[in-house]
Amino acid sequence: MRSGLGTDILTKHALGDLLLKVDKSIVLDADALNIISEEKSLKDLIPKNSILTPHTKEFERLFGLTKNSKEMFELQLEMSIKYHLNIVLKGAFSRVTTPDGQSYINTTGNPGMATAGSGDVLTGIISGLLAQKYSPKEAAILGVYIHGLAGDKALQYQSVESMMASDIISHLGAAFKALEI
Repeated sequence: MRSGLGTDILTKHALGDLLLKVDKSIVLDADALNIISEEKSLKDLIPKNSILTPHTKEFERLFGLTKNSKEMFELQLEMSIKYHLNIVLKGAFSRVTTPDGQSYINTTGNPGMATAGSGDVLTGIISGLLAQKYSPKEAAILGVYIHGLAGDKALQYQSVESMMASDIISHLGAAFKALEI
């Protein structure tokens, strides 16, 4: 059994139909990004201001190989502007680039977050913020920060080696609370 959406032909058609019909910003991750990397014409159908959350390999499949992190960052910014997207490039010091040509480097998070399901937690946080009427740019930037902050809070009780995605979820309340003014 396989987790995730999958990339079979019916799923590809369903994603294509969704992209044709949706008129609001959406969050795309994992198999949706894998499908788009296989069906390049779908990139043009992604609603403006949507949020893509690829890790490095997904980004390369979507937009092409680069020689180093500097080139990847330049390409990320270029693709954000070209396709009018917010792109969250996941990893140590996740980077967010926006359609208006701005970029943000996240300073929260730790190596323990490189665990199965952590990216799904991030996608959920960003989607939740978007549903609460934060702008796509705000949802992406704030989502990445809160995700990392929850991971940092979890690390106070876990080790890098033992951290799981559920530990990040368990510390979301503390992360949000830390942002209260």
